[in-house]
Amino acid sequence: MVKRVVCVGNRYHPEDSAGPRVYDLIAETELPDGVEAVDGGLAGLDLLPRVEGADRVVFVDAADGFDPDQGLVVTTGAEAARAGAETFGHSAGIGYLIRCLPFLLERPAPEILVVGVPVPARDEAVREAARIAPLLAERGIEAARPPVRGS
Repeated sequence: MVKRVVCVGNRYHPEDSAGPRVYDLIAETELPDGVEAVDGGLAGLDLLPRVEGADRVVFVDAADGFDPDQGLVVTTGAEAARAGAETFGHSAGIGYLIRCLPFLLERPAPEILVVGVPVPARDEAVREAARIAPLLAERGIEAARPPVRGS
């Protein structure tokens, strides 16, 4: 079973740097067996090769519009796709990519989970995302219970 953590964002833009910051922490740790970490940067639809062939993918990204004091937002790919249903193009984010997967992949889309780090990305939230994302990739959504918001 192939499992991936794909961290997305712009490390040079503080409000969008959560994913790359999480990736940097994950890259310094030993991952569970079968889990790979990817710095997805700003690849957008070019992330499709990172999704293709995986059985489970956990995206880590900045999550604007949430209270940073309430911690991470962990949700399913379906919920993330619905949340971003009104947008498309570069600013559409992970939701747009997830909605496109059934049309672009040669086989069924993998199980997808999303870890959103509220903006501004506080250090403790980045550390928690780096801790939980590989566990989610390894074990699925049950690794996040409790707490899970947005699922």
